[in-house]
Amino acid sequence: MSHILASHDIVKTDFVRGENCYLYDARGRRYVDFESGIWCTVLGHRHPRIDRVMKMQIDKLVHLGTRYPSHLAEEAAADVLDLVGIIEGKCTFLSSGSEAVEFGVQAARRITGRPLLLTFASSYLGAYGSAGRKTDDEWWLVDWNAPEVTDSDAWLDRIPFHHIGAFVLEPGGSGSAFVRFPSRQIVQALARRVQEVGGLLMVNEVTTGMGRTGEWFGFQHYDVQPDIVAIGKGLGNGYPVSAVTLKRRVADELEATGFHYAQSHQNDPLGCAVAREVIAALRERAWIEQGKKLGAFFLDGLKLLAEKHALVQEARGRGMLLGMVLHPQDRLTVRSLYHQLLEEGFLVGYYSAGRVLRFDPALTIEKEDIDALLESLDKLLGEA
Repeated sequence: MSHILASHDIVKTDFVRGENCYLYDARGRRYVDFESGIWCTVLGHRHPRIDRVMKMQIDKLVHLGTRYPSHLAEEAAADVLDLVGIIEGKCTFLSSGSEAVEFGVQAARRITGRPLLLTFASSYLGAYGSAGRKTDDEWWLVDWNAPEVTDSDAWLDRIPFHHIGAFVLEPGGSGSAFVRFPSRQIVQALARRVQEVGGLLMVNEVTTGMGRTGEWFGFQHYDVQPDIVAIGKGLGNGYPVSAVTLKRRVADELEATGFHYAQSHQNDPLGCAVAREVIAALRERAWIEQGKKLGAFFLDGLKLLAEKHALVQEARGRGMLLGMVLHPQDRLTVRSLYHQLLEEGFLVGYYSAGRVLRFDPALTIEKEDIDALLESLDKLLGEA
């Protein structure tokens, strides 16, 4: 009997070691991790630079009270603000992506005083709070796949922009679960209309940030500049640290409202040290550019499988965020294909609701491992 309260099916419980994109079980069998844990380890498991800094910081100082932020918090904030292009802004470090998004959401509400926030209907913004609920009394939802949205601009006139405090953009469009990306035209139109009437643009980069989509951040594919950015997952490469950045004007307005937020692990020295080293390691070897190139190679391979096998409806992706969609049929489901790939030694993601098999490998993955996965997929699809 398991004592773990699980949110998903527990499939395997004997992984004991990780190295780059590989996980090893208690019997020594190697698996290639095409999910980066929960999309976190953008630089692979046990990255030597990050492990070294983590061990060094543990020997110095792990935790401080919220009234005593260390120099590491200031230095990490400067690094993150530089990445997102917010000059002279402000930043706070938290523990999870959901917490970072909810912080940004509540900040936008407090600053603007408006009753509604706008986001895409398919967005996944967080596990709790207003961002997690997305109730009708707090949110205006846009279905960017609806015909009236894709065919004309008349739908924009039906949105009560003067009542909307912020457009909360998730550049993956659906928690990135279905690997779909809203069009540049739709994103820019919504951002422009919201900001024209004094609203804010907030971006949820929890799943799309830190190089996942071939750029440092997903919003950079849309030529917009956000007022608030929430970052998680890849910022800690597996260590639980997240960040919220705000433009200086936005931060000043928030502080002027008397808004205060404090939790037990805010701006902790260990999390800030890890975040700094992740940024430095990503810059050192141009890993994001390499991930962009390998992601294009990976997507080409998936598209060839879609052309070859009638079971496959579509392959799509951006950088190292890719998906393969199966046609509705009874011969092969993404769940059964997931388990077959697990037997072959590959860890992937799957979403039955969208018939999507998802791949989010570390930017450090080897081309040979992508080739091996494509070969296995080719074989399994052919057998089906």
